[in-house]
Amino acid sequence: MDRRLTHEPIQYIVGEQEFFGLALHVTPAVLIPRPETELLVEAVLGEIDPSANVSIVDIGTGSGAIAIALAAHRPKARVVATDISQRALDVASGNARLQGLADRIRMVEADLLQGIEHEAPFDVIVSNPPYIPFAHGSELHPQVREFEPATALFATGEGLDVYRALIPQACKSLVPAGLLAMEIGYGQQLAITELLKEWATVRFLADLQGIPRVALARRR
Repeated sequence: MDRRLTHEPIQYIVGEQEFFGLALHVTPAVLIPRPETELLVEAVLGEIDPSANVSIVDIGTGSGAIAIALAAHRPKARVVATDISQRALDVASGNARLQGLADRIRMVEADLLQGIEHEAPFDVIVSNPPYIPFAHGSELHPQVREFEPATALFATGEGLDVYRALIPQACKSLVPAGLLAMEIGYGQQLAITELLKEWATVRFLADLQGIPRVALARRR
């Protein structure tokens, strides 16, 4: 009770959060998986033939939620999950083992795609990057602002700098017509559209509140 009175998230207290029907271990080293991110997973699954041998990279994997959900539902996929935090990768690795997927998901400590470029091209690159502008931090609930990892929440450049770095890297690392799927923040659709203007196709999916939440782009 004392921990809840300080606004510590219940997920950290019990050490677990369900995501896409999977029970995942969570610690303060990782962002707590959210329902909005399930929309991203659903969108990617809809773009992948269940029988296809595809290569997927999950950028900023955190708890491993996205990588694990994709691997669980696409048994022929080969998945690489990256994160700049070794502590986060430790949590993700434990979750992969918990779900019996450790042999199909390779964890790599990396900043975006740096260090795995030589393994390209990939079929799918997916990411739920940090996208909240630092100036908006005071607007967040204390249980988010004070307990979840800032590196997984906040980005510079009005919350867009990670996209500015990731999109060109992804364009160089995807197969022709390869898929880039990203979760985006409130009010960022127009800016993301501009960043993806050289891509073949770009479309957005809205969450249950009608907010554009997922960007799907195909490389030329």
